[in-house]
Amino acid sequence: MAQAKKHSKKRDAILECLRSTTCHPSAEWVFTQLKPQIPDLSLATVYRNLALFLEDGTISSVGVVSGLERFDAATEPHVHFICTGCGKILDLHQLAVPVDLEAQVSQVTGGCVNCSVLSFHGRCRECLETPTTGLSGKPA
Repeated sequence: MAQAKKHSKKRDAILECLRSTTCHPSAEWVFTQLKPQIPDLSLATVYRNLALFLEDGTISSVGVVSGLERFDAATEPHVHFICTGCGKILDLHQLAVPVDLEAQVSQVTGGCVNCSVLSFHGRCRECLETPTTGLSGKPA
């Protein structure tokens, strides 16, 4: 039997921080946002709670972008655009995810899909308009 999660003010604050942004934050970003209000918060606590939220489906991982895993509190199927220049992640809610896509994958593979992530990688408008852009500051 799965152990019930204990109620925790820190856990609640971490989840609220994730739900209050659309920037698809990293654990480090969440930690930086919450540390002023919760002085005894540790980065390990943030990571531990993010892992719990991932495990129970409360949040999802967008993947590793610029060396950091990024998270999303919006767990309904939607599309992401990830900029390879600046690392920005955009939700593309205006694009419909094919309803039967997971069923088609299950049928083709004979497996069972637990979750899916549909992401497009490229350069955002701002990076295309800026000659020197990118995470390294070098021309892209």
